Amino acid sequence: MSLIKKLAGETAMYGLSSIVGRLLNMLLVPFYTRVLSSTSEYGAVIDLYATSAFLMVIFSYRMESAFFRFGTAKEDREKAYSTGMLSLLTTTAIITALLLVFAQPIADVLHYPDHPEYVRWFALILAFDSLAELPYARLRLEQRPRRFVFVRLSNIAINVSMNLFWLMFCPWAAKNDIGWVHAVWSPGLGVGYIFLSNVLASLFTLLLLAPQLGAIRRIFDLKLWLKMTAYAAPLIIVTMAGIVDEMFSRSMLKYLLPGTTAENLAQVGIFGANYKLAALITLFTQSYRYAAEPFFFRHAGDQDAMRTQAEVTKWFTITAAVGMLGILLFLDIVKYFIDTKYHSGLKVVPILLTANLLLGVYYNFSIWYRLKDRTMLGAWISLAGAAITIILNLWWIPHFGYVGAAWVTLICYTFMCWATWMTGRKIHPVPYPLARMALYVVAVFGLYALDQGLETILPGPAALLWLTRVVLFGTYLALIYNLEKKDLRNFR
Repeated sequence: MSLIKKLAGETAMYGLSSIVGRLLNMLLVPFYTRVLSSTSEYGAVIDLYATSAFLMVIFSYRMESAFFRFGTAKEDREKAYSTGMLSLLTTTAIITALLLVFAQPIADVLHYPDHPEYVRWFALILAFDSLAELPYARLRLEQRPRRFVFVRLSNIAINVSMNLFWLMFCPWAAKNDIGWVHAVWSPGLGVGYIFLSNVLASLFTLLLLAPQLGAIRRIFDLKLWLKMTAYAAPLIIVTMAGIVDEMFSRSMLKYLLPGTTAENLAQVGIFGANYKLAALITLFTQSYRYAAEPFFFRHAGDQDAMRTQAEVTKWFTITAAVGMLGILLFLDIVKYFIDTKYHSGLKVVPILLTANLLLGVYYNFSIWYRLKDRTMLGAWISLAGAAITIILNLWWIPHFGYVGAAWVTLICYTFMCWATWMTGRKIHPVPYPLARMALYVVAVFGLYALDQGLETILPGPAALLWLTRVVLFGTYLALIYNLEKKDLRNFR
C-alpha cells in the first residue's frame, strides 16, 4: 500500500496543475459562450482544436513515451533525452515550415478560406507544444512534480489572462474611448484572439522550460533512435485512433448534418460545450496519467508489480465513479458552467461521463503492452476502436445528430476496455478485482436512476430534493467505506 500511497501523493500534486488549470479553462467555456456572438463561432474553436489534436501527434510522434521506456535507467537518460530532443527539433522545424507556407490551401480545405492566419497560429502553437513534451516528460521521470506544476499553471495563467485582456478588457476600453487599446486590439479579429492567447502561452511555457532544453547534449545515437521510433510508432497509431475516438464526431458533425455550415457549427458548439461538462471527470484521469505512466515503468520489475497495478486500477475506478456520481446528482448546478443556449445538449452528459470513466479504466488496462514492448497489439486494438467510431458516426450522425455521436463514444470505449483486458490477461495477467469495480459503476447508475425517479414524484420545496441528493451521495461513500475499510486504514 505504500507504493499506492506514493502514487496517490504524486497524482494529487500533478492534479493541482490539472484541476486548477482545467477549472480555469472550464471557466473560459461560459466566458466564450457569452462573449462570442454566435454558437457557430464557438463551434469554430471546438473544430480547430479538434483538428490540432491530430496534428499534435504528428509533431510529437509519442517520443515522450519512448523516453520513458529507454530513459528510465539513469545511465541511459541523457542519451535518450538528447536523441529524442534533436529528433523533435528537426521534424518540428520541417512540419512548421510546411504549415506556414501552405496556410491558405489548408485553410480552404478546413472551410476557413478567409482566415489562413488561423493555420499559421496553430502551426506555432503545435511547434512550441511539441518541443515542450520531452522536457515535461523529463520532469515527470525525475519526480519533480512541483516544477511541472509551476510551468503548467504558468501556461494556464498566461492563456486565461490574455483571453480576458483581448475579449473582455479591450472591448470595454474601446467603448470608453481609451485610445491606446486600438494599437493592440482589432474588433474584427474576434475568435482569433483565443488562438493568439494560446500562441503566447505556449511560447512562455517553452521559455520556462529553458533549463530542460539547455540540458540537450550533442548526442544523437542512431541505433537508439531507431529503437525509440520503433517502440513509439505503434503508439502513434494508438494516439491517433484515440483522437479519432474523441474528436472525429465533433469534426464530422460539421460535414454530416443536413444544415448549413453555420447551423452545423452551432451543433458542434452545443455538443462540444456539453462534452466539456462530461470531461470534468478527466481532470482526475489526466492527473493520474501524469503520475502513473512513469510510476509503472519505475516499478515494473517489482515482485508484486501486478498486484499493485490491480489495486491502483480499483482505486482509480472508485475515485472516477465518485466524481461521476457527483456530477450526475448535481448537474443542475454544474450545467451553469455553460450558457443556457447550450443546455439543449445536457442529455448527452450521462452518456459521455460513462464513456470517459471507461476511457480511464482502459488507460489502466493498456499499460501492459507498453511494459511488455507489445505496442503493436495496442495499435491493433486502437485501430479497431477507431473503425467502430468512424463507421458508427458516419451511420448515426445523419440520423441522430450529436446524441448518436455520444453513444458511439460509449460503445467504442466499452469495446476497447474489453479488448485490452482480454488480450492483456494472457500476456500480463493482472488480477483486477473486476466484480468489485463493476459494482461501484453499477451503483452509480442505480443511485442516479433513483434520483431521477424521486425528482418526478417528490413533493415539497426544492431544498428537499437537494437534501435527498446529498443523502444519496453519502450513501455511495458509505458503501465504499464499508467495502474498503481495510485498505483505507492502510492508507493512513
